[in-house]
Amino acid sequence: MEKLQVKQWTQLAFVALIISVLGGCAATQVLLGKNELIVNTKVSDSIFVREVPRDQRTIYVKVRSLVADFPKREFKRAVKNTILDADEGYKIVDDPEKATYQLSVIVKNLEQASPTAAKAALNNGYGGEIMGGAVVGALVSSDSDRGRGAATGGLLAGAGSFIANQMVKDVTFMLVTDIQITHKFRKGTYGRKDSKVSLKAGSTGTSSQRVSEVTNALEQTTRVVTTANQANLKLMEAQPEMFRKHSYAISGFF
Repeated sequence: MEKLQVKQWTQLAFVALIISVLGGCAATQVLLGKNELIVNTKVSDSIFVREVPRDQRTIYVKVRSLVADFPKREFKRAVKNTILDADEGYKIVDDPEKATYQLSVIVKNLEQASPTAAKAALNNGYGGEIMGGAVVGALVSSDSDRGRGAATGGLLAGAGSFIANQMVKDVTFMLVTDIQITHKFRKGTYGRKDSKVSLKAGSTGTSSQRVSEVTNALEQTTRVVTTANQANLKLMEAQPEMFRKHSYAISGFF
């Protein structure tokens, strides 16, 4: 009788093991299909700066961050070096008054997010809303997968499938920056800048006001969004390549 029970338990454990492996197939597919780091960068609007003589190709770079603990110095260095390495003859200067162009970069977001959030951030453009809040990496399992494992192989199979899928997550990180490029006009040349300012009227609503002013510079704006995707991806692993491609996109405006 004891031998029969041992045999039955052995068979059950074997079946549970097989079901567990099969239940983890989804996890295996994601792990194999997303074992490579994929980094993509897109811009909301193209910017074309006006060509100037080589001796006037000077840029003042200003980076601000709204993200806590963001490595601003490292990111700013990446942006500067990429511009200098582009071989377009641009120089980086420390005095905005001596620069033909002023490049202002505001880091709005760097966190784990969904592909949907990244697309929305890009579509909203410069100054637009960003869906906040980090998301947990998508589990590759489903309730039906775990249900089938539990029903067929018992609790052991269900537990094995659950653990396998908990260990494999489809992770996406998103970096969002708003870019403003200011180009000074030639001496003696001026233009008109029209702005729309929204004012809050107490707690009942808002009002808007249009403001026009004379300016000696042209301002162009855009938003740059970079995403990094890989199974079980960590931010520190993705950050160098995200910075590289993001900086390349910014340098492409010049």
